[in-house]
Amino acid sequence: MAIYIDPPIWPGHGRMWSHLVSDVSFAELHAFAARIGVPRGAFERDHYDLPAERYDDAVHAGAVEVGSKELLRRLTDAGLRRPKHRPARTR
Repeated sequence: MAIYIDPPIWPGHGRMWSHLVSDVSFAELHAFAARIGVPRGAFERDHYDLPAERYDDAVHAGAVEVGSKELLRRLTDAGLRRPKHRPARTR
């Protein structure tokens, strides 16, 4: 039962980003994000995108630092993974 964050290694929009996830529920994740002032619009399918400058805020509030593969494993094991839908390949 925890909130996890991976390192800010994901580039986008001229910044570096982390992912913030829960291994319990989206309600837990939304509550944690609200507590540290992350806007709901930063939620994407199954995680929050958090800019590098907010990483320490999340860790100081209790987010557990893990690598990206570990974060994905915990999200998947919790049954909370919502992958992007990919169009079917045509042959």
